[in-house]
Amino acid sequence: MTMTRAQNTALLLAGLSMFATQQAVAEMAADLTEITVSATKNPVEAFSVPSSVSVVSRDEIDDLVASSISDIFASVPGLVFDGGPRRNGQTPAIRGMAGEGVVVLFDGVRQSFLSGHDGRFFIEPDLLKSAEVVRGGGSSLYGSGAIGGVISLNTVDAADLLPEGANAGYRLSAGYQGVNDEWLRGATLFGRSSDGKLDAVASLSLRDSGDISLGNSTSLQADDSIASGIAKVSYQVSDALRLSGSWLGYRNDAVEPNNGLGNNTGDLMAKDIVSDTFRAGLDFNPESNLINFALIGYVNKANVKESDLDTDRVINRDVETVGLSFDNRSQFDLGTGSSFTLTYGGEYYRDEQVGTDNVTTDGTRGGVPDATAKTLGLFVQGELVADTGIGEFILVPGFRYDNFKNTAVGENIETSEGKISPKFAATWRPVDQFMIFGSYNEAFRAPSYNEIFADDLHFSIPLGPGLEAPNFFIPNADLAPERSKTWEFGAGVDFAGIFTSDDRFTLKGAYFKSDVTDLIDLEVNFEFSLPCFVPGMPDTCNAGTSRNINTGRAELEGFELEGVYNSERVRLIASYSTVDGKDKDTGDYVGVLAPSRLYLSGEVKVPEMSARIGARANVAAKFDKVNSVADERPGYETVDLFLVWQPKETLKGLRIDLGVDNLFDTEVQTVFAGVVDPGRNMKARISWTGAF
Repeated sequence: MTMTRAQNTALLLAGLSMFATQQAVAEMAADLTEITVSATKNPVEAFSVPSSVSVVSRDEIDDLVASSISDIFASVPGLVFDGGPRRNGQTPAIRGMAGEGVVVLFDGVRQSFLSGHDGRFFIEPDLLKSAEVVRGGGSSLYGSGAIGGVISLNTVDAADLLPEGANAGYRLSAGYQGVNDEWLRGATLFGRSSDGKLDAVASLSLRDSGDISLGNSTSLQADDSIASGIAKVSYQVSDALRLSGSWLGYRNDAVEPNNGLGNNTGDLMAKDIVSDTFRAGLDFNPESNLINFALIGYVNKANVKESDLDTDRVINRDVETVGLSFDNRSQFDLGTGSSFTLTYGGEYYRDEQVGTDNVTTDGTRGGVPDATAKTLGLFVQGELVADTGIGEFILVPGFRYDNFKNTAVGENIETSEGKISPKFAATWRPVDQFMIFGSYNEAFRAPSYNEIFADDLHFSIPLGPGLEAPNFFIPNADLAPERSKTWEFGAGVDFAGIFTSDDRFTLKGAYFKSDVTDLIDLEVNFEFSLPCFVPGMPDTCNAGTSRNINTGRAELEGFELEGVYNSERVRLIASYSTVDGKDKDTGDYVGVLAPSRLYLSGEVKVPEMSARIGARANVAAKFDKVNSVADERPGYETVDLFLVWQPKETLKGLRIDLGVDNLFDTEVQTVFAGVVDPGRNMKARISWTGAF
């Protein structure tokens, strides 16, 4: 008998509900005491860092039953995803800065593929063990692009999956969510040698989904068929030396509009997305406080081929990044509870882009120049921890120098520039329960080769039968980097044993203000040439030119707060963020702004049943930070429910997740993308982890 998807879904949900009264195990999720590496390139509690950083753990990622990367950042303040609900349209914005203003890393590997509507996160959420978000300028460590901040995604290791006492195991998973009729299947193998020196993990995940049901009872064209995988191995050569290697792959056969942003429809394209990241690592940590060395070499290849379903046109964008990064930590014990860590290193990476179009005379693709960018960066950072009679002080000065060059095929111009990015941050902790911090940093975003070497047709205006006036892009070799200067001040509290002997409450907030100059924007010089109106005149009819230029100054400021209370029975999370951005010359709003938002999550743990049940709420104010009244959006409230059950004795290894997102099917538009968010979403996942 053949079963429909709806019947399959009903059986899956019914089967899962049968287990809801069995015994299970409660799990802990992320909080401000999670360890971050991205903030200072040294492992430290997120709470103690003199900056704003959030860490999302694997437990929290599992609890969210994430379908796309944007799902896992639900609780992170100051981060929104622009572009609409389609996977290939989602782009992150941190503190109002988006696009090239946010650095994205997979296991320390730069992801340089960036297109307005082809996607940026070619990775499966189920493969992640953690995600870190560093908010605010990060160029002193990460160079170009970190004006808004850094998103660092870290994939699973065998140790993250192995059951206690086992050396080999497997994980099988299946899931469904109704808002886009999406099915998930996954299989993972992992293990380590008996002496613990060798460990490996291999995983494959498949997702198939259709049109997205929106909160206003309409649907959005989308069709994805995704295969994601990872193969990862590491070997402890000696007590001091460890080698590692990995492959991370992503394939998506999608059918959607050429421009997947917002509510665009029609102009359907078959998109073949292929991404492969190859990474090799070396860690050398001998019995010396002067050497703790890490080296990463990588190649990332991302390709998007789009075939027009109505014509024979095929366009292609191919980006390859080859890079090498290294860093070392030298530690010095200063006595009396004080220490100094010197972290220094650098990176070199080359981005090469090729664009093709089978309907152009030379086969090149307009707006996608065949170009190369080369970047060399060197950084140094000090971290002084001083225990004094008036409390603990942490001082973090540092700077980075970057040199970047851009060239393009067929262009007689080459750009080259250097930039120094300094920072200074400090924390004072007079008592264990309280801390205050402040920081100043300068960051920059180098112009991309797409902006410098913009070419080909921008738009065309019909003037009559057989006559059109085209407007063409022209290059701008004088394009300068965007620059920012940011001040940030904050405080936090950390209490333990408040109501019970094992509970803990942490809260941390910060105010920031950024001055951004040399903003890159598109200048359109619209003017008809004389041959458009006087036949026989020399030259051709055109409607002027367009080019990217540096223009305007902006001021971005805001406030962020996040806190968590955790005990044996209850876990509560709250975060709040607001950001405002204005052009300092005109007073117009600028940046990717979002309404002031409060996120709340409450979870009750029932260890007797080894179950957890909870709810999440998003409350947003009316959004009126717009330059046109027509773009205003009302405030909103959404509610999600979730249940986790994981047997401890009988059926140990089984995990079941049930949830409902947007319970009341509320019409919501979190950012201005011309389309509302998905509506009510029923979802379920079942997984089995075993050992052999």
